Amino acid sequence: MKKWLLPAFFLLFGSNAFATHLRAGEIIATRVSCTALTFRITVTVYIDTGSGVHFGGPGEFLNFGDSTFVEVPDTPTTPRPDLGQNMGMAQFVITHTYAGYGRYLIRYAEPFRNGSVVNLDDPLSTLFYIETLVDMDPLLGCDNTPQLLVPPIDKACVGAAWYHNPGAYDTDGDSLSYQMVEPKMGKGVNVIDYRDPNTKEFYTRGGINYSTANENKNGPPTFSINATTGTIIWDAPGMQGEYNIAFLIKEWRKFDGKWVLLGYVERDMQIVVEDCNNRRPELQLPADICVEAGTLIDEDILGYDPDSDSVIIDVYSETLVVTPRAVISPSPSKYQASSPSSPAKIHYQWQTDCKHVRDQPYIVTVKITDKPVAHGTPLVQFKTWKITVVGPPPEWNSVQQDLSARSATLVWDKYTCSNVATTMQVWRRVDGVPYTSPDCVTGMPESLGYTKIAEVPIGQASYLDTNGGKGLAIGAKYCYRLVAVFPGFTPAESYVSRDTCLAPILADAPVITNVTVDKTSVDQGQITVKWRSPFDINKTQFPPPYSYEVYRAEGLTGKIKLTKPHPGRLTDSTYADVGINTESNAYNYRILAYDANNNRIDSSNVASSVRLEVHPQVNKIGLIWTADVPWSNGSDSYPMHLIYRGPEGATDDQLALIDSVNVNRSGFVYLDSGQYNNTPLDNTKTYCYRVMTRGTYGNPKILAPLLNFSQKICAIPNDTTPPCKPIFGSDIIAQHCDNLPNGGCGITVYSNTIQWNKPVDKVCGSDVVSYNIYVADQLGNEFRLYASDVRDTVFVDSNKDLTSFARCYKIQAVDRSGNFSELSEQFCFDNCTHYELPNVFSPNSDGCNDVFSAFGDPDRDAMCDADEDPAKCAKYVERVDFIVYDRWGKQVYELKDSKERSIYIRWNGLDNEGREMPAGVYYYRADVHYITVDPDNRVELMKGWVQLVRGQ
Repeated sequence: MKKWLLPAFFLLFGSNAFATHLRAGEIIATRVSCTALTFRITVTVYIDTGSGVHFGGPGEFLNFGDSTFVEVPDTPTTPRPDLGQNMGMAQFVITHTYAGYGRYLIRYAEPFRNGSVVNLDDPLSTLFYIETLVDMDPLLGCDNTPQLLVPPIDKACVGAAWYHNPGAYDTDGDSLSYQMVEPKMGKGVNVIDYRDPNTKEFYTRGGINYSTANENKNGPPTFSINATTGTIIWDAPGMQGEYNIAFLIKEWRKFDGKWVLLGYVERDMQIVVEDCNNRRPELQLPADICVEAGTLIDEDILGYDPDSDSVIIDVYSETLVVTPRAVISPSPSKYQASSPSSPAKIHYQWQTDCKHVRDQPYIVTVKITDKPVAHGTPLVQFKTWKITVVGPPPEWNSVQQDLSARSATLVWDKYTCSNVATTMQVWRRVDGVPYTSPDCVTGMPESLGYTKIAEVPIGQASYLDTNGGKGLAIGAKYCYRLVAVFPGFTPAESYVSRDTCLAPILADAPVITNVTVDKTSVDQGQITVKWRSPFDINKTQFPPPYSYEVYRAEGLTGKIKLTKPHPGRLTDSTYADVGINTESNAYNYRILAYDANNNRIDSSNVASSVRLEVHPQVNKIGLIWTADVPWSNGSDSYPMHLIYRGPEGATDDQLALIDSVNVNRSGFVYLDSGQYNNTPLDNTKTYCYRVMTRGTYGNPKILAPLLNFSQKICAIPNDTTPPCKPIFGSDIIAQHCDNLPNGGCGITVYSNTIQWNKPVDKVCGSDVVSYNIYVADQLGNEFRLYASDVRDTVFVDSNKDLTSFARCYKIQAVDRSGNFSELSEQFCFDNCTHYELPNVFSPNSDGCNDVFSAFGDPDRDAMCDADEDPAKCAKYVERVDFIVYDRWGKQVYELKDSKERSIYIRWNGLDNEGREMPAGVYYYRADVHYITVDPDNRVELMKGWVQLVRGQ
């Protein structure tokens, strides 16, 4: 392969400077191997064969997007009479290996377009240009651009709606979207004076009333693309001629819960509009379907012509090339007689299997074309049919419970698609809920309230559930479901299995049943904790009566400030915890039991209070509540949670019941918009709320529902008061250069940790729900939003875009109403920069010190096998400008833009004219440009001398 740096003249014109032949085309890039950065690139163009000019030739170059080019040879044209008169196609295929990961814009430009195009100025001197973007990101995985099955040349008739679909599919199963763009004549340069095909001038010139120019004669013409299916509709052309349009086929992949644009193909296509007396044929497709892998799809596709002309039905789909592939009959397709009462028919049959399971549907693009006997130009119709192939549900085998260990062994049958699926998810909840997957709804619906507890290799058909080593919750009935996961960059999930349930876990320890907030206060709050005695215990081994110790910790879970609120033991099964801050804090509790002989029995599972948050809006207040408890607060038996409200100043028990919410349908949220009394909330008044949860262990021996109140919380609708400004903590320290290993040389992964304080003001503290992180890469630059919804007061910045330590941070608090605080003061981290030059080199070709090079140069170290101090290496250097003077002060050598060549300089002892410099002392000036957060430290002026030694 030849690589070129091209003069601008040839980039613009090449050898066929006055050829007028190119109609349409696109570039497709296919990754040769996921272990290499090599692509097979195919440039396909469609040509006006009447011009006699070939595609490519001397001076025509394909740009790979990495500053390299290759000349496209003169390529013969293959006639395509199926597309019309003077239609031909040519292709150029080449492989190219990129030096590293990154985004590359592959592009090709050639003079000129064919001269009959009417919707752009002077096509005879307008470059034809196409481009394709590929993104090689190791985090996103291997990728290929979409494949296009339908040629980009189509015919249309004046007055009749025109349809086109590119028949695109993605071999990686990525999601595709479509967007119209203007045709281009160069990178970032649109053609001159482009007009959409439905622009009014083309109807005025055609003598058609624009206001009634659509096919039904009841409105103006339209021109649009369906962003999901890719079908383009022009309803309807108004003037004969050739029209060029362009559109993007974008590919998307879900990464870390967000859709990421991988790349796109830009297709430039041509529509040939003729004057014809013809009506468009019609298609009748099966309904979109969703089938389990292994299903045989057996359907007919029908089509007819309203003029009873013969029609041909063509099918374009990835399903025709996968293995096993779909079969179409008749094949190849042929013209068939048709009429509205006796349509033509294509038979589609596809035996699906496990290899076909994926997250995205398969698109079957169907095109029907009529063959008018006496009505002129053929017309076409496109429609798409979606087929989704999903994994069947896993099947249970058995569930075995270990009473002494409070664990369960789950066993399931070998999965039907174990030859393709990769992992099996295990989901669990307390108490069961009836559910059968609706058609095409895969995976575990969030509304069922299950928690994923494990994901095991697909070959593993069992799992031991010990609840993370803590044991299953005492007295609880556990139910399980399975979901199989299939490979893919957006993994597909099977239908969820039926549930299988254990008998309730033996209650041989206290069973905590209530943690309810009685009183909300900063320092006089109260929570009542209740529990059941260990009613399944061996009373011979552990004789009653029993006594109990109560333990408390801050937060929904964990052991923060673990304390005993009651100093001794209780013989009752109820405890009122008083004098605590229930306004600002949630608390969790555990109960420890002793028998009559003072033997420790065991402790209960941990259960927290219910924590309520409010989110004020205009005339509305939203509520969200949560709790970490061993029972189910989203059971099928008790799904209704109760909403209480009262005015400012009302105590907890003065709040009145205003509504209830089915948490299994709506989640643990409620929006109060005044529906209780059909009166919108007053934006000047304060409203106070508490929520009662209703739960169960699913155990008939434990009375249900378990009723627990949240704390009281108050808010004003349309709250506009911002929260307090965050303050960085005193513990945050920038990295000291002396503490870095090897002085910081060789670091490839970077991380900055910042910490800030909770507001000292309790009002501000209770109002803040999250934080936003803002960053700037240099002092004086504008800060940009970097991370949002941060719930902790510590943030570790280790994102892949952090390529050095140099970064400044500011923090912003967000309150329940969505108000933002003032940004905090900034805190900056900086790089430990360094650059050091030797003072001797000997360009004698002995493989060591042949060039004058900075310390840390990998080439220099490799040649000399030098035992250097690694801390001398060049660190965070952006570029170096370097000038050499002889002893009389004459400049003999200058290196500029060394970033493109080497930051290490690598002077070989020759002057700028290429002459060998004599041995001796030379003086230099080096302007070293560093990557730093402080602009004042970005440039270091270094002056020194170097001894040039020749001979042995």
